[in-house]
Amino acid sequence: MPDRPNTPAPPPGALVTGSYRQGPRFSTYREHGTQDWVLVYNLSGHARFGSPTGDIITGPNDIILLKPHVRHDYGTAPDQTHWEPLWAHFIPRPSWMAWLNWPEPASGIQRLYLSDLGQQQRIIGRFHDVLKLNASPFRHREALAMNALEEIILWCDLANPHGETAQLDSRIRHSLDYICAHFSEPLPVSHIAAQCGLSPSRFAHLFRRQTRETPQRYLELQRLNRACQLLEFTQEPIRHIARQVGFDNPFYFTLRFKQHHGISPRLWRRRLVSAPVRAT
Repeated sequence: MPDRPNTPAPPPGALVTGSYRQGPRFSTYREHGTQDWVLVYNLSGHARFGSPTGDIITGPNDIILLKPHVRHDYGTAPDQTHWEPLWAHFIPRPSWMAWLNWPEPASGIQRLYLSDLGQQQRIIGRFHDVLKLNASPFRHREALAMNALEEIILWCDLANPHGETAQLDSRIRHSLDYICAHFSEPLPVSHIAAQCGLSPSRFAHLFRRQTRETPQRYLELQRLNRACQLLEFTQEPIRHIARQVGFDNPFYFTLRFKQHHGISPRLWRRRLVSAPVRAT
């Protein structure tokens, strides 16, 4: 087979982004890949990603992640009229590396499929933000675009079957989201279970099996964690904080807070105020 000409790589940088809609004969080839990572969101059409072990065909809402120095051999899939991707060449921040371990159908080529409409819309929206910010005149445009890209990576991690959250039953994931969004409201187990389409007993059993907490305990932890933030960052009276996090009775709030943290809300706040400031 004759040598294929290498497609020029984007200019080096922490983040290079773009989008296009290509026709049936579009292809890219870089024998040694690039030094950065490449993230490709398949908006519409189908693409082919070649590897020594065979081709990978992607469709809408597939996301491909190419590792550094992996051969780039991709383009519009055979017999397809077009391919429309959003793409980003990036050098990940060190903290991202734990989130870049996706299923790998071929060496160096990782793939996720987003089946959840909400996740699709969030990631596409943030990807467009990445493109817009990275091309903006803002002085901090690259940092802002990298922050938006980090959010994409985090949403992908939630969809990653290798990730801890993705291994949860979808109904339990929904219940966790619901609790975190509504913890300040009265939330009997029967109400949360109804949001998941489960009976209260079945929901409670499944929730504990998957999270190792009861729904009531998880709800209370969300309320107490939020209370800690309000005690630290606001001067709201404790009785107001109790109501904001879902406790109608401030005395019961103080009792549960002390049982969980070992001290009362008042002492918690006082300790924070009197803590010595460390020199930097």
